[in-house]
Amino acid sequence: MVFGGMGVFGAYVVRTVLHAFLLVLLSLTGVIWITQALRGIDLMTSQGQTILIFLGISSLAIPLLALLIAPIAFVIAVAHTLNKLATDSEIIVMNAAGMSPLRLLRPFLYAAAIVSILLAFLSLYLAPESLRSLRQWRAQISADVLANVVQPGQFIELGKLTLRVRERRPGGVLVGVFVDDQRNPAERIDISADHGTVRKTANGTFLILEDGNLQRLEAGKRDPAIVAFKSYAFDLSQFSNSGGDVSYTASEQFTSELISPAPGDPHFRSTRGQMRVELHNRIVAPLYAFVFALMGFAFLGLPRTTRQGRSFAIVSLILAVLAVRIGGFACSAVAPTMPAAIYLQYVLLAVIAAVCLKLIAGAVVIDAPAKPAELFASFWNRLSRRPRQADSAG
Repeated sequence: MVFGGMGVFGAYVVRTVLHAFLLVLLSLTGVIWITQALRGIDLMTSQGQTILIFLGISSLAIPLLALLIAPIAFVIAVAHTLNKLATDSEIIVMNAAGMSPLRLLRPFLYAAAIVSILLAFLSLYLAPESLRSLRQWRAQISADVLANVVQPGQFIELGKLTLRVRERRPGGVLVGVFVDDQRNPAERIDISADHGTVRKTANGTFLILEDGNLQRLEAGKRDPAIVAFKSYAFDLSQFSNSGGDVSYTASEQFTSELISPAPGDPHFRSTRGQMRVELHNRIVAPLYAFVFALMGFAFLGLPRTTRQGRSFAIVSLILAVLAVRIGGFACSAVAPTMPAAIYLQYVLLAVIAAVCLKLIAGAVVIDAPAKPAELFASFWNRLSRRPRQADSAG
């Protein structure tokens, strides 16, 4: 596939950048997602949820993780591609053939445009949609008394109703269920069952008990009535709700709600600053792809003659990217109380992009000052000689 107007070399660069970007993005996102998911493993163990629910809930955080990691993954991909071109002497050959730095920059900007579209989709739609679904799902689970209140081996009192289960098993199965119901003054009901499960229907929430007996003692009588049952539905609707009344944070609001909030919304009035910051963060997220592409090319896109110079450029690029990202986070953190900080983030990115473009157009090589470079080279040479001296002594 040849990208329009770039030729074979440009298409090769775009493919190399995007392949490296996807590899780094998937790897970093997967590792971080696994570490985060392991923290929620108690959702299955202590709350009796299934593996599908656990995976479904934990995977809803992936779009947000990808949104945070993608800019860093992209600058790593740009640095990898430029370093590969330099190692193969392609940058030097292109420069000797008369190709200007701005011409060589073009395929990296094509790749940045593709990544920025992905970032826009994540920031404006998929990440808030996933966070909103995550909030709703957790609210539904939190509304389930059997998932959060009843703990194996403990007697739990809910007013005049006492519940106890001996253990939980996968699939939401409760083993060794005991119920003491004194809510009705006219009678007392004690139920014991081998096992049971919770079912939610349009008529309410029921504890379906299997293989047990029910003992009913009416007021004023001495002897209870005992009935053995194969299956019995015990109504728990008053202790469970659908979790429909959910309050969403700014990051969980739809982008359209941030742009045009509902009139008279009290939540908007109390979090107006945070919602304004969230909207600008979603808008500015795709811009990082272009800025990081320019930074990567400014530090590594021009021909160099020494390996130490390229090592210095890589280290400098890492520090510069971290500084820009931290600066963006800092602007977002103070913006709720200092609204001008929102626009400072745009100014920061614009200034950095302009400086990088000027350096690239002027073919200015970012290199270490002469004296520190000499000290670094001397130190590196001493380190590299030590293993050879040790081998000679041996």
